[in-house]
Order: sequence, then C-alpha cells, then structure tokens
Amino acid sequence: MAREFTQKDIEIFNKLAPELQGNIISPQGHQYLFILRPVSHRLAQSEEDFKERLLRLTDDELEYLVDLALKAQEDIRGLDEDMYTFFEVIDERVPHRLADLKDFLGIMG
Repeated sequence: MAREFTQKDIEIFNKLAPELQGNIISPQGHQYLFILRPVSHRLAQSEEDFKERLLRLTDDELEYLVDLALKAQEDIRGLDEDMYTFFEVIDERVPHRLADLKDFLGIMG
C-alpha cells in the first residue's frame, strides 16, 4: 500500500518544490509516493539545483528524511546520481546520520 503524505511530508515537499504550489499529485494522476524522487527526477535542473533545494531544509527536516529512508518510506537509491548529492548534504548538515544511512543501504565508506 502506498504511503500517504503526512502534513510534515507536505511541508517538506513544498519547501523543495515551491513551483508546484502544494500539488502532491503526479502528472499521471496519483499522489507522489516519495518526497525526494519527484524533486530529483522532475524538477531539479541539475545536481547543484537539487542540492540547493535540499539546503532549504532545516537539520530536523533532513534528519526526518533520513528516518524515512531507514524505514524504507523514502527511496534514496531511486535518486540515481542525486543520491550522492543527498549524502553530501547530510554529511554537511547532520553528519552523525550519514553512517546510519550508508549502513542501511549497504554502501561502504
């Protein structure tokens, strides 16, 4: 069953994708399943743009996204190259969470 966005999810999504003006419905007509993937795949123009969007979030919001990933409720692997951009932001802002994330994903280093 698809995860329903909470109010906090919607607030984070709106910070990352203000151009959608609160719309959490994909062009295919279903609610987005994840917060980061549509931002990465549909909206961010580059890795730099994706990073700038992530840097809009508070440390607590970034930790929340890590927690979602650790519960398999946020698809970090599906970000492709932007996964490493996400790691970079986590390392800069909440570095104590990066090891948890990499361990969960089975990534060394």
